[in-house]
Amino acid sequence: MKILVCVSKTPDTTAKIAFTDNNTKFDTNGIQWIINPYDEWYALVKAIELKEADPSVVIHLVTVGTADADPVIRKALALGGDEAIRINADSQDSFYVASQIASVAKGGGYDLVFTGKETIDYNGASIGGMLSELLGFPYISMATKFEWTANKATITREIEGGEEVCEIESPFVISCQKGMAEQRIPNMRGIMAARTKPLKVVEPVALEPLTQIVGFELPPAKAGVKLIPADQPEELVRLLREEAKAF
Repeated sequence: MKILVCVSKTPDTTAKIAFTDNNTKFDTNGIQWIINPYDEWYALVKAIELKEADPSVVIHLVTVGTADADPVIRKALALGGDEAIRINADSQDSFYVASQIASVAKGGGYDLVFTGKETIDYNGASIGGMLSELLGFPYISMATKFEWTANKATITREIEGGEEVCEIESPFVISCQKGMAEQRIPNMRGIMAARTKPLKVVEPVALEPLTQIVGFELPPAKAGVKLIPADQPEELVRLLREEAKAF
């Protein structure tokens, strides 16, 4: 079985966010980049668990990005990917990214395509659905549990007000979220092996993005914390009635 795991480079969750060029571009100065947590903790680790259960499983990684994404994809290789493909392009357009991944996946003979439910920078949650349409594969989104038996998966996913259990045969695309797997840390053996694992760079197919960034805007600054002495409960009640209701 061959599995393709889509990974994305995102800013560290503790990064200070700022914008340049009249708020039309993200300021990357001083930013620490990480693997998108939904891709790493849930999609990739679930693929690794399948490989541990069946050593014949092959895991390929794919990302759309420039050379500065290489350290991120090397970490994914250290966790347990067998080889990686970097599509040499930089775009924030979901359709463009999905189309580039589909162009690679179509010739790869993949049985399963894993993605995280969304990236933590754009929160679009759209790549998986677009990718499934472009590949002509069924799509299961928001998956929290995954069981694999004889070419068939039993998947639990979140729905409004509850859960849904699906059965599906490969090939298909699945987006993963919390509950699918547990976060792992690369060990030294994996880190050393990742240095020699194949990382293939391919040029993007010709395609015009369908969207462009008009501008970014930070949320309003949070109000300061008010501390009320323990011997003034009346003041606390007054603030809860008159001010807290505004938030």
